[in-house]
Amino acid sequence: MTYELINTAIKKYLEANSLNKVEELGLDRIFDPPLLGVAAVGDELFSQLKNPEIVGENHLLPQEWLLGAKSVLSYFLPFSDKVCQANRKKGLPAKEWLYGRVKGQQFNEALSKRIADLCEEYNGTAVVPAIDSRFCLSDELNSNWSERHVAYIAGLGTFSLSKSLITEKGAAGRFGSVITTLEIEPTSRCYQSPYEYCSFCGECLERCPSKAIKDEREQKIAGMERKVCQNYMNTKIRPRFKPFYGCGKCQTAVQCEQTKPL
Repeated sequence: MTYELINTAIKKYLEANSLNKVEELGLDRIFDPPLLGVAAVGDELFSQLKNPEIVGENHLLPQEWLLGAKSVLSYFLPFSDKVCQANRKKGLPAKEWLYGRVKGQQFNEALSKRIADLCEEYNGTAVVPAIDSRFCLSDELNSNWSERHVAYIAGLGTFSLSKSLITEKGAAGRFGSVITTLEIEPTSRCYQSPYEYCSFCGECLERCPSKAIKDEREQKIAGMERKVCQNYMNTKIRPRFKPFYGCGKCQTAVQCEQTKPL
């Protein structure tokens, strides 16, 4: 199985699946065509994710998820311009974003299952960590499989002040990944450092309603306090918009053109 085959299959699935639209909002699509990256399980950066300063000891290696694993397929589903534009105002999240966050995640999970099935059709075995029963969060809200860090390893983008990952299609969207025993040629990383695409302008900091983003611009490191963000979601957003939730103000802080790699 090749990169081109997987990428084509993902795009066709995106176009055909009804989960990628919200008819009640007149939203013809939640996500635009995705970005796809591939990492070899032997990439030394995977072991570095166990560093407490990066993710933590609980972060599992690809081969700990799947015996005989050879490749990790990572993808980014960018929210459509209509979803992003609606959410760029300060204050409460836009309805388009809320629907996109919840229904979009349903599509994301369905897509990851489709990719896993495709791997099996080509005589491989596959695991989707995010929907696996072993997936969990630590007390510090770090997961044992970080989609953003995996995407960084696969060459999809670099981090920002808010800990979002900036890709060539911006930062607003959803990530997913599949681990497989199939050997697929890795994609290249066109950057040298974890924050290469971030200008540390502070726009995301100014727009964060929960004040969860610390001003770490001088140190040029990520400054998001996860528990502050989560508390805002649990006390201000979920009760008001149940069953929908989301925020995304840091991800849609600036125009997509301004969040692309320089």
